[in-house]
Amino acid sequence: MHGPPTLLSHTLRGVELAWWEWPGEGPPVILCHGTGFHGRCWDRIVERLPGRRVLAVDFRGHGRSGKPDDDYAWRRFGEDLAGLTTHLEITAAVGVGHSMGGHAVALAAALNPAAFGALLLLDPVILARDQYRGSAAPLDFVLRRRNEWTSPREMFERFQSRAPFDRWNPDVLRDYCEHALDGPRLACPPEVEASIYAQSGAIEANIHAEIGRVGQPATIVRSRDPYTYGKFDGSPTVPDLATRFQHGQDLHWTGVSHFIPMEAPNETAELILNLESRIS
Repeated sequence: MHGPPTLLSHTLRGVELAWWEWPGEGPPVILCHGTGFHGRCWDRIVERLPGRRVLAVDFRGHGRSGKPDDDYAWRRFGEDLAGLTTHLEITAAVGVGHSMGGHAVALAAALNPAAFGALLLLDPVILARDQYRGSAAPLDFVLRRRNEWTSPREMFERFQSRAPFDRWNPDVLRDYCEHALDGPRLACPPEVEASIYAQSGAIEANIHAEIGRVGQPATIVRSRDPYTYGKFDGSPTVPDLATRFQHGQDLHWTGVSHFIPMEAPNETAELILNLESRIS
């Protein structure tokens, strides 16, 4: 059984990147969250990985990491992850990424192949090639997100009966709320979150060329429905993504929304454990 993690940080290209680390043996597991979240959203999955070394990243603009005024292009997250794995001399890790984190893991595996032995991409935001046309305006409904709260408890009580949070495992929702605030405000400010979403279809975010170089086994889990503007429960993953990897496997989980690790922590942990057996 894991105890509490240690919060560590390292400065990469002028931005302090934080991560939470649980000590253990065997191939490390690196957990990468989606836009607007943080590394501690993975706590219920980590407890199902006893004895393993686990690192859960807080990406730039999120959690306990630095929040630069700009430079939230999608490639920065993959570049940050590649830089962190290089700094820590990580090898043969299971790279797990949800949503934006899946995009980051895929790019990092291309930039630093030795760091990863297998990939698990949970509804990664990787679009069809022809959807990368340029940045859009920041999403207005994200900019209007409530930014100040009296406590994590208030957040939990407000969210637990509202979509999409009402489908989440309650313990995962508590973990999200417990670590979502920096003082009274969100640790990922709405303007940062909106900027990231607005750049998801930028030409620079197209990593299909890099994906073709990834030789590690890659399991892609897609959720039930395609993405719809204003709804964050649809899948942003191009349906044939698995075929773009040299060794890709596609899993279509029709019983979950885009928030796969939040709704299905047990099943997600089982996939991680199974992937370890594919690392030579």
